[in-house]
Amino acid sequence: MQQQDIHDYLERYFIANDCQVIDKTDGHLHVQLSIDLDKRLMNRPFYWHYLEKTGGVPNPMQMQIITDEANAPEQQKGEKVHFGSPRLHQIFQSTKELGGFIRLYENIDRGSNQSIPLQPWLCLNVKVSYQCDRKKDVIYSLGLNLIHGQIVDGFFDQLVDRSLTPKIPDYCFTLSPLIKPKSGLLRLEKLIYNLIEQEDEKWAIEARERLAEDLNLLDRFYEENEEKPETYHREKEAIESQYKPKIKVNVINGGMFYLHQQVF
Repeated sequence: MQQQDIHDYLERYFIANDCQVIDKTDGHLHVQLSIDLDKRLMNRPFYWHYLEKTGGVPNPMQMQIITDEANAPEQQKGEKVHFGSPRLHQIFQSTKELGGFIRLYENIDRGSNQSIPLQPWLCLNVKVSYQCDRKKDVIYSLGLNLIHGQIVDGFFDQLVDRSLTPKIPDYCFTLSPLIKPKSGLLRLEKLIYNLIEQEDEKWAIEARERLAEDLNLLDRFYEENEEKPETYHREKEAIESQYKPKIKVNVINGGMFYLHQQVF
């Protein structure tokens, strides 16, 4: 990740989280934090606790960030942020927390003032990891229409060319879901497990074969020991942990998308 990429990412991050960019250059950002980001980034729990108790006027802090000293104003003071720095890691972590769920509406180009219905879609982005001594990750982006139950794979790709906005557009209204979001999540969860069951099991079979081979070598190495020492049991446990097939399912993020009536 280059410094310019970090700079662009930070600018988008602050704007997306309702912060005012007071000043910027190619290597410097001066930002007025929102209350939420002050609480997340500035480590002032006692200040905010006192403020909430007394009902005082909040005064979120400002940040001066330098992403490229060569392009920052001369003698500009600020926190240097680069890939691997604690601050950038903290911001990445907050992005995961803040971006876990999103609600967006399709921005329709209307030819008249006629009201346009928007249908609710539940989106779930999931990573399925097939792990042994090797690893394979499969990403699923699933969309479920909460009106008629259609499920679309590769849902995120279907959204790329659509204009989306966090506020419902004028002359649009949302349809009430016939399928409750909780029930929709259960449907998508069942689909994901069905997809896993359909996966070729060759990877797991071959992993168990390699496991058996390594355990056999370990037994031969210690075959003269009538009572196996502690090192044998530790090595056996490590080999089993390395080769034993495992499947892990992690939800990356999700969201509700209200889209114009159109079959994918």
